[in-house]
Amino acid sequence: MLPDGSVDYPDDVLAGLDWVIASVHTAFGMREREMTDRMVAAIEHPLVDAIGHPTGRKIERRQPYALDLDRVIEAAARTGTMLEINAAPDRRDLDEIHAREAARAGVPILIDSDAHSTTNLRLLSYGVDTARRAWLTPDQVANARPFSEFQKLRKRERSRAN
Repeated sequence: MLPDGSVDYPDDVLAGLDWVIASVHTAFGMREREMTDRMVAAIEHPLVDAIGHPTGRKIERRQPYALDLDRVIEAAARTGTMLEINAAPDRRDLDEIHAREAARAGVPILIDSDAHSTTNLRLLSYGVDTARRAWLTPDQVANARPFSEFQKLRKRERSRAN
């Protein structure tokens, strides 16, 4: 996502994609209010299905963004936007405390490997471990469902049903 919370592609491109996940990849040093507003703006986008590595931490390499995670979780719950447990060992983001808090608020949790190659798919087990430490049930983990059920959790699918 861009610093103002908009996404990198126009809506007509996003509408043609099967899945849209927005993540912060630049401007990590924003103040808390601006970073939170940025994240909430992306969460409120009708074609953004999930937010990737929501706190941006990289263990022993980068501290989490200055972020009001309660506001992010509230926005995700309100909009049905999934939040990711990024299973990469140097991320583990969301951690178990925030994953539990988000799930309690009704936010669907997504476990993702952050795979940049097929060999990284094995990292999913770390995300499952984080979800277990958070005491999440399979019903709280969006991609623990069969694809036909998971697909219905996307915003565009839910808006068609309403």
